[in-house]
Amino acid sequence: MCFITIILYFIIEIVIKVFYTAQNILIKCYLIKYMKALLSNDDGITASGILASKKAVEDLCDTYVVAPETQQSGIGHALTLYEPLRVNEYTLKDGSKGYGVGGTPTDAVTIALFELMDEKPDIMISGINTGFNIGQAELTTSGTLGAAIEAASFGIPTIAISQEVTRDDIKFENGDIQVDFDFAGKMLKKLTKIVLKKGLPEGIDLLNVNVPANPSDDKFEVVGLSERMYNPVIEKRLDPRGKPYYWIDGEPYEAHKSGSDGHALRKLNKTSITPLKIDLTSGMDLIREWFD
Repeated sequence: MCFITIILYFIIEIVIKVFYTAQNILIKCYLIKYMKALLSNDDGITASGILASKKAVEDLCDTYVVAPETQQSGIGHALTLYEPLRVNEYTLKDGSKGYGVGGTPTDAVTIALFELMDEKPDIMISGINTGFNIGQAELTTSGTLGAAIEAASFGIPTIAISQEVTRDDIKFENGDIQVDFDFAGKMLKKLTKIVLKKGLPEGIDLLNVNVPANPSDDKFEVVGLSERMYNPVIEKRLDPRGKPYYWIDGEPYEAHKSGSDGHALRKLNKTSITPLKIDLTSGMDLIREWFD
């Protein structure tokens, strides 16, 4: 009798373990099916970086890829108001479906949220951008950040992620480029898991992440914004009729202070993460005193 009781005990224990294992699998499958991620960028729908983002997070949530049809770097948070927008379905390099919007990154996010998706996503990821996005001065000129800010303005936990590259000539290319995004993808997946589980802390609207070309470790360095990314350089040329025209270029800013994203990324080869908020209001009491 005692032997039969022991056997029954072990059988019951096995059944319970199988039940909880199956339950956890079902819960995980449910969450994957339920959780939704919107992916966009400023490099274009066929860019390698956005496909790397999709690969990094597609086992964590359903992914919806909606991005500008063409390269939009430097367009910032611009919104198209004076011409119509067209949306075309694309077959991405991995065989999945995406949507290309004939406009800016902000246009793409707006179309995604208010036309293509049935409900608000649980997370928005902008990138992986080709080239870093650091510093206060150029932050709002970045199309990567423009897409992120647009999503974050609707209360969606948002990650903007960019990767440093060693060749300037590929930063503004359309389509597939030869950049290894594997490490950036791993860091993105790690961060996405946390955001999906916890959301973002109160008072933080989005996270700006920059991954070095040659990372020193696989940890995030929490830092503030550097002063700027580039020092502007204006190149003046003459057209065949002798009239001047100009190219805006820039030389890398090097005076990054310790504790800034520029210092972490460029000097320490660490993945920087900077919490940002959309509310730019500052110093109201100071202005009241200033008026007195």
